[in-house]
Amino acid sequence: MALTASPDAQAHLLDLQALDNKLQHLAQRERTLPEFAELKKLAAELEEHRRVLTERTGVLEDAKAELRRLESDVALVEQRMTRDSDRLKTATSTKDVQALEQELAALTRRRSDLEDIELDVMQRVEDAAAGLAEARAAFDGLVSRRAELEQRRDASLEQLANERKHTLANRATVANGLPADLLALYERQRERYGWGASLLRAGVSSASGVALGANDLARIRAAAPDEVLLCPDSNAILVRTDESGLEPTWRLDSPLP
Repeated sequence: MALTASPDAQAHLLDLQALDNKLQHLAQRERTLPEFAELKKLAAELEEHRRVLTERTGVLEDAKAELRRLESDVALVEQRMTRDSDRLKTATSTKDVQALEQELAALTRRRSDLEDIELDVMQRVEDAAAGLAEARAAFDGLVSRRAELEQRRDASLEQLANERKHTLANRATVANGLPADLLALYERQRERYGWGASLLRAGVSSASGVALGANDLARIRAAAPDEVLLCPDSNAILVRTDESGLEPTWRLDSPLP
C-alpha cells in the first residue's frame, strides 16, 4: 500500500531537509576551519625552530664549557707563576734562579696564548648567546601565534556548536510535527542516498538538479496530492508545490475546457 501524507506535511519535509543541509554545512565548516591547517603548518615550523633552539643551546653550552676550561687553565698557570715568583725571591742557587726564570718565561708565554684563545672563545660565547636569543625570540613568537590560533579555533568551534545546538532544536520541532511513517521514510532515504526530500520546481528535482522526463512527469501528475512519491533520480521524497510545473498541458487539437 502506497504511503500517503498531506501535502502540507510533505512540504514540511523541505524544512527538515534544509535543517539537515545546514547541519552538514556546519560539520563541513568544522572540519575545514582554516585554523586547523594553519596550526598544522605551525606545528612543523615549531618543531624545526625547537630543533634549532636545541642545537644553538648546545653550541652555547659547549662554548661556555670551553671558556671555563680555559679560565681554569689560566688560573693554574697564574698559580704556578705566583709560586715560582715566590721561590725566585728566596732562591740562592744560580742554577735554581735560571730554571725558575726559564719556567716563568714559559708560563708567561703559555698564559698569553691561553688568553688569546680565551678571547676567541669569549667571542664565540657572545655570538652563540646572540644566536640562541634570536632563535628563542623566533620560537616564542611562534608559540604566541599558536596560542592566538588556538583561541580563534576554539571560538569558532564554540560558535559552530551553538549553531548546531540551535539547528538540532529546530529540527526536533519540525520532526515532531511530522507523521511517524513519513519521517521514517525520510530518514531512511536520507541515510541511504544523502537526501530525504527534494522539491520539484519547474519539472526539476532540487536534490539531483535533473529535469524529470515526460513519462515521470505524467506519472507524477496522475498521482493523488497526498500520495508520497520518490524522485526517480535522487530517491528522495519528491515534494510537489505550486512551483512544480505540474499544471495540465493541452494539445492544440484538444477541445477547450
